[in-house]
Amino acid sequence: MTSAIRFILNGEDVALDDFAPTETLLDYLRLRRRLTGSKEGCAEGDCGACTVLVGRLIGGALRYESVNACIRFVGSLHGTHVVTVEHLAGKNGELHPVQQAMVDCHGSQCGFCTPGFVMSLYGLWMTTENPTRAEIETALQGNLCRCTGYEPIVKAAEQVAMQRPSALFDPIERDRAEIMAKLWTIRSSSETIRISKGENQAIIPGTLSDLEEVLAEHPGATIVAGATDVGLWVTKQMRPINPVVFINHLTDLQTITEDETGIVIGAGVTYTQAFEVLESHYPALGRLIDRIGGQQVRNMGTIGGNIANGSPIGDTPPALIALGTELTLRSATGSRSMPLEQYFIEYGKQDRQPGEFVEKFTVPLPDEEAYYAAYKISKRRDEDISALCGTFYLKLDGEGCVETCRIAFGGMAGTPKRANHVENGLAGRPWTWNTVASVRDLFDEDYTPLTDWRATAEYRALTAKNLLTRFFLETAGQPQELSRFEPEEA
Repeated sequence: MTSAIRFILNGEDVALDDFAPTETLLDYLRLRRRLTGSKEGCAEGDCGACTVLVGRLIGGALRYESVNACIRFVGSLHGTHVVTVEHLAGKNGELHPVQQAMVDCHGSQCGFCTPGFVMSLYGLWMTTENPTRAEIETALQGNLCRCTGYEPIVKAAEQVAMQRPSALFDPIERDRAEIMAKLWTIRSSSETIRISKGENQAIIPGTLSDLEEVLAEHPGATIVAGATDVGLWVTKQMRPINPVVFINHLTDLQTITEDETGIVIGAGVTYTQAFEVLESHYPALGRLIDRIGGQQVRNMGTIGGNIANGSPIGDTPPALIALGTELTLRSATGSRSMPLEQYFIEYGKQDRQPGEFVEKFTVPLPDEEAYYAAYKISKRRDEDISALCGTFYLKLDGEGCVETCRIAFGGMAGTPKRANHVENGLAGRPWTWNTVASVRDLFDEDYTPLTDWRATAEYRALTAKNLLTRFFLETAGQPQELSRFEPEEA
């Protein structure tokens, strides 16, 4: 056991043993290190003014990702390379090409958000040689600007894509081999780290077995992977979360494999890491993931964490429930699995016993004869929380009748929940408009939604019915004259 985390900040090796488990990376940068380029705009991972890059070893390579420093905890930095805007310019003051492009294209006005935009564009510049307009907009999803209207910033991204100076100029490319060697050295140690500050404690388990032991010792501990939800517990709700167990460094929780059982995804896999494999098998799920937060949130947040938190408005649980996903929990006493929908008991309560943690989930491989759709309804298209999220899985038999049907919604109840009455109403019946229209009102037996600032109960109830109609129209293969509906006789 050791008592310090180790990481690299720009070009400096850091060993840190005096931080609170709730200290954010942004506070550390601004208050302790006086690196004030990163700004606090929202303190909830929405505006992107605090964006920095964090490099970590993934699959033997060093990968840099944009993250929100305002909700990233210092305790999650062990074995990483943190890069801030101050690191980009040359030692003689010469601007980095990304910075110079922002100047040339007039991409900054008040300047408050500019460092965050620069870092997001820098992350894109490093990973994508000739980005399309769509790729640029995706990279900037999590950055908000109130002045420029974005067009000059997009033009800056297009301009810098054509400029590839010597790798000796870029600070990351210049030192990449040295940085990798240092991070491998840090990662080679599998000791559990415990940092105490007053009554608060941060624990960084060395291995999965250590995690089991830590949770057996502290069954009420807060497990933190991406912190895209827990970060707001601290910055907005001032909730105590002591002790905190950080798991984002555990590579055994970051695996993706495919076998005869399906796609097996570790609980520590981020949205960004999971996107390619899930989108390749289920394009609708890929489109849904692309609308979860901004790029920074997807780089930090994990699907396992989205499941573990059990939020009724989490986007991935209903989508995975409709696919028939199986969840695996693990503890010092062993592992157990269950259908994902059984994990959610009631609002704020999940079937996770003391000492257990979400280890992985298994998504069945697609059936080429089945239909699948996921619909996110929100006030903004991008970077917004769902008012409701509806997901549908359908397979017909040889006669065109419903053989398998799973319908799951988020935002309609205290948990992600299947529409059992609607499913039963469709089972065995022909997939026709008359059938669909006759079961629409059964949603009222499945859900009793609430009214809040995102949507009224009436809106949610009607939208759920209309999403079933939409799913039917998209799978029926021909336009339907809905106004001519005549109910089937009993």
